[in-house]
Amino acid sequence: MEILKFDSNGLITTVVQDASTNEVLMVAWMNVDSLQKTIESGETWFWSRSRQELWHKGGTSGNVQTVSEIRYDCDGDSLLVKVNPAGPACHTGERSCFYRILRGIEPTKP
Repeated sequence: MEILKFDSNGLITTVVQDASTNEVLMVAWMNVDSLQKTIESGETWFWSRSRQELWHKGGTSGNVQTVSEIRYDCDGDSLLVKVNPAGPACHTGERSCFYRILRGIEPTKP
């Protein structure tokens, strides 16, 4: 894991994508322990910044995500985890956490 760059809190941004549809399901954080558990178990594990603990996606809901592939970006500071989901990714019950559309805001230009 020397090729990965974790931030000052020991975390790395993780984008979760449906392996079949390429739909982005969620964005979460991993630390070394959750990444290792993900690799070993074949299901996604994350670090909860609010609860300050590891969490197994679907551990209570049953909506587990079986990992098909883990990629990392060119800088090594973010992950893309392709999964086969067993249910909704969002805690609201939506398939994806990105179910809302932002309207009426003009993007700022650099």
